[in-house]
Amino acid sequence: MRRSLAFLPGALLIGALAAPASAADSEGGGSSGFTIKDPRITESSGLAASRLHPGIYWTHNDSDDGPYLYAVDGRTGKTVATITLRGVGTPRDVEAVSIGPGNQIYVGDIGDNLDGSWPYVWIYKLPEPKVLQDQTVRATQYVVKYSNGPRDAESLVVHPRTGRVYIIDKKEDGGHLYEGPAELSPTGTNVFRPVAPVDLWATDAAFSPDGRQLVVRGYFGGIAYDWNDGRMKRQGRLDVPLQQQGESVTYTADGSKLLYGSEGTDSQVQAESVTHKESGGSKSPSGKGSEPAGAGGGPTLKADYKVGALALAVCLALVFGLKRLLRGGSRR
Repeated sequence: MRRSLAFLPGALLIGALAAPASAADSEGGGSSGFTIKDPRITESSGLAASRLHPGIYWTHNDSDDGPYLYAVDGRTGKTVATITLRGVGTPRDVEAVSIGPGNQIYVGDIGDNLDGSWPYVWIYKLPEPKVLQDQTVRATQYVVKYSNGPRDAESLVVHPRTGRVYIIDKKEDGGHLYEGPAELSPTGTNVFRPVAPVDLWATDAAFSPDGRQLVVRGYFGGIAYDWNDGRMKRQGRLDVPLQQQGESVTYTADGSKLLYGSEGTDSQVQAESVTHKESGGSKSPSGKGSEPAGAGGGPTLKADYKVGALALAVCLALVFGLKRLLRGGSRR
């Protein structure tokens, strides 16, 4: 309830500020965007492009849904398979999904809307099914703690080559990238340690298919980083579309586009160029070449968006005001 109220002002601005989502691409496997049509998926909080099944995207609900993953066809927006995870406890707040080496799916039950009250969180790992049909798949459950105490998080990424797992905590004034052990242990506690600051109120993140870039998104923006064996170098800001409640991001399987997802019934997954903007220009995350700002095909703040930018600033003020008010009410 708190989260829904906090984003009511943003929802009122969507019609004025957001560009229309692209229709599903009948041949591009979702690379032009699509609408999630499954009525069961009302809180899509994570998104991951399948490597095994081109054009398929894995997603899940936020909380109070159960141990389920949904395979959504990017051409039609329809669910083609529902996976039930076996061998795990009752999920609390599932916020992220990522695919690692060997087509292993990692699910992050890492959310904590009570500002870091859980002493530990969980990660689930399962093999991506070779056949897309409704089925039950055994998953491995890992216990995760942070070296500097509990915290809320919504971003989990697995490096596509090393298989190392990372989490980004969610803080309004910016958080940190947390690095897990080289190999997760199913029997002990896996301690994640902060290794780099992330200047964003992060709601999701994704590695490029080649593992050379990391993108992080928030509700109203995003950042692209070069990734050099874990040494992050900020490259610029992303063209993140304004959505009702922007929760997810993934690269397409070929790395050519970024797809941004949102919560809600019939939620739209919007496609944007992988390019990011620097002051005075735009570069690809690989750092090769440059182009004028806005040439990447994503939305830019031109003169005709100045009114919208002012409205967005008012929206942010309302968001933070409501959040503080609701926190005060819960304490009382």
